Amino acid sequence: MKDFAQTGWAIFAPEPGLRAWAQDARRAALERIADPAEQARSLTCEGTWFVGVDCLPNDARGVVGQGGPLQGTALRRAEALYGRLPLHRAQVSVIYPGYPRPRDGEDAAALRYRRTRDAAHVDGLLPVGPTRRRMLRERHAYILGLPLTEASPEASPLVVWEGSHHVIRRAFARALHGIAPQEWGEVDLTDTYHAARREVFVSCPRRALPLQPGAASLLHRLALHGVAPWGTSAKASPEGRMIAYFRPQFQDDTRPDWLVLP
Repeated sequence: MKDFAQTGWAIFAPEPGLRAWAQDARRAALERIADPAEQARSLTCEGTWFVGVDCLPNDARGVVGQGGPLQGTALRRAEALYGRLPLHRAQVSVIYPGYPRPRDGEDAAALRYRRTRDAAHVDGLLPVGPTRRRMLRERHAYILGLPLTEASPEASPLVVWEGSHHVIRRAFARALHGIAPQEWGEVDLTDTYHAARREVFVSCPRRALPLQPGAASLLHRLALHGVAPWGTSAKASPEGRMIAYFRPQFQDDTRPDWLVLP
C-alpha cells in the first residue's frame, strides 16, 4: 500500500461489489436507527449525531442480511498487513445538518474542541472513572470506513492528521516502556496523550477524506482523527451522512508488538 506506513491513511476508489454491500448495510442500518431504543442509546449532540456503536447486524465475515461477505481492495490490504480477523458489529456513525451541537454533559471547552479540532481522538483510548482519565482499553488492528449514503465533501467528512500515528506511537512507547503489555490498559495516558495531540496539531497536516458509497478509507489504529463540522453548503441523502466503521481487534489483545506494527 503506497505510503500508508508513512501517512497513516489511504482511500480506495469505488468498487461495484462494495457498493452493493453498502446498499445492504444501509437498509439494515436504517431499521436499527429507527428503533426508539437505539435512538435513546445513540442519538446525541442535540440530534445531530447518531453514534451507532455496534449498530450494524453483520456477522464475523461482514455479511448483512442476504448479502455476501465484506470484500474489496481496502479490506484485502488491511488483511495483508494485519491478518484476517473476525469482524465485530460495525459502528454506524450518522451525522445530520447542524453538527456539532453540545453532546450530553459537554462543557463549553469540549464543544469548542469538537468545533475547532473535529473532536480529534485516538480510538481505543477510553475515558475511565469519574475523572475520565485516558487509558488504552481497546487495541485495534486498523480502522476501516465504508460510506453508506451519498454526501457532498462539506457534509462532515472523516478527517485525519497525516503522520500523526508516528507521534502517538513515540509518545505511547515512552510512557509504556518497561511495563508488561497485559498491564497497559491500567496506565494513565492522559497527560501523554494531550501532549502528543498538541504536537500533532502543530506538525501534522489535517486531511479531509470525503467518500461515496462503494469507496473505502483505511486508517492506522494510532492515527489522530475526527469528524468535521457540517458545512454551510453541505448536502447529503435524507438519511444523513452515514459511515460504517470496522475496528477489529487481534485475538491476543496483549501482544507486545502492537505498538510497532505497521
